[in-house]
Amino acid sequence: MGEAKKRRDYEKELRDAGIRITRARKTILKILEEGEKHPDAMEIFRRASEIDATVSLSTVYRTMKILEDRGAIQRHVFEGGPSRFEPAGGTHHDHLIDTDTGEVVEFRSDKIEALQEEIARSLGYEIVSHRLELYVRKIGRRRG
Repeated sequence: MGEAKKRRDYEKELRDAGIRITRARKTILKILEEGEKHPDAMEIFRRASEIDATVSLSTVYRTMKILEDRGAIQRHVFEGGPSRFEPAGGTHHDHLIDTDTGEVVEFRSDKIEALQEEIARSLGYEIVSHRLELYVRKIGRRRG
């Protein structure tokens, strides 16, 4: 999906929710479309306020909440950190979270997916949805 298409979709979601597309909101949507993976609200605010000093943190939070409620973005609450956001509707993936740096790495493993299915089936269940988060530290990194 192209960047302009993503922005139109976010704008449409806001309009459909009865929200005016202000200059501040356009700036927030521009930050989202730039594609940095898993930004938190403070990062979105920091980057948006560099472009437009009128952007407030409360506008960032309200905008992200509306987009989340409308299913346009997903909010992740990883242990030990702030909520992070990513576009909804992409292909399924899991996350590695670096406990030292906070970096979030997406990955997909057919082996893990098959094993989860096998475990659920052996217990008489089918998976409806799931999230896998692995909290990691780089091998060899010294702790401060």
